[in-house]
Amino acid sequence: MADENRTQHATPRRRQKARDKGQVARSREVSGALALTTAVLVIGWRGATWAESWMRLFGQLLGTACSGAFASQSQPIYTVIRSAAMWIGMVLLLAWCAAVAGNILQGGFVVATEALTLKWDRMNPASNLQKLFSVAGLSNLLKSLIPMTVIAYLVAAIFARDWDRLLYLASVRGRTPMVWMWGEVFEISWKVCLVFLGWSLADHLLQRYHFEQSLRMSHQEVRDEAKETEGNPATKGRMRRMQRQLRRQLVLKRIERATVVVTNPIHYAVALEYRPEEMDAPVVVAKGRDLLAERIKETARKHGVTIIENPPLAQALYRSVQVGDTIPPQLYKAVAEILAFIFRAQARAQGNNTQRGASSGASRIPMSGQGEYHR
Repeated sequence: MADENRTQHATPRRRQKARDKGQVARSREVSGALALTTAVLVIGWRGATWAESWMRLFGQLLGTACSGAFASQSQPIYTVIRSAAMWIGMVLLLAWCAAVAGNILQGGFVVATEALTLKWDRMNPASNLQKLFSVAGLSNLLKSLIPMTVIAYLVAAIFARDWDRLLYLASVRGRTPMVWMWGEVFEISWKVCLVFLGWSLADHLLQRYHFEQSLRMSHQEVRDEAKETEGNPATKGRMRRMQRQLRRQLVLKRIERATVVVTNPIHYAVALEYRPEEMDAPVVVAKGRDLLAERIKETARKHGVTIIENPPLAQALYRSVQVGDTIPPQLYKAVAEILAFIFRAQARAQGNNTQRGASSGASRIPMSGQGEYHR
């Protein structure tokens, strides 16, 4: 697919895949510049102290050698190596810590097993030479020439500025020329570090831009990834419809054991179950509005469940009680009146078989101003 079609930003999943492969926006120049700057600062900070320590060390070694107190001829060499390793090791350790910090700031620790796999293409000298003389290799070479050109200009400018003093100090004896040269070298060093830091920051921004461009996705890739992670939208819609259907079937199944259904009568329907021997208070076993309310009433009629029209009570039950919960105490009185009326009607119906057979059609009996009773 053409790059011009990749107009969408990378998704989190694509970024994670790239990170798993070891692909992050990282510039090697940042770690090198931080390590070099740390080493220069440490040497500049401790340089004078180290010079004095070296002078004392060599003085002690010469004095000991003249007195013949060395146990072996290699002892002074080991002493010099140990002292040099201690001072150089501290500089290298701090520089290494700065380099690690630079990597962490650019993306943290990345452990990519795929990148650690040995591949012949990476070890093949012909492939490496081909990369070196490719367009990418040439561009990297040209990029490295930019900071080197700036550094060469700085060094030349500093020597041109202090050339007369350098010629004068060539004829001066003592420590003065060495102290001046040390200051000159340190000035060149920290200015070179500034150049590398600036260039590494620019290179990091450039690498980050190229990395973001390489992660861009087309609209089709975004849709395909959404299907892989979240599933096909048509399948998801079908599953949601099946879930709603199953929930409605469960709701309608519960109505079979309901004692009464309180309706609005059009918009709301709430089914209550109450077994005096088993329950302390009535329980809402199903509720619904509009189409689901009609289904609840149809199921109630099918199973012979009493339907009561009481709009205030139906709305209060629908809004305040969840399915499976008991009704709140403030609704006890209104529900108790309905249940008492139903139980009395059922008792009369059981005592008069003729009346029960004649009540197969729907009839309406006013219920002391609270609503209407349907059978």
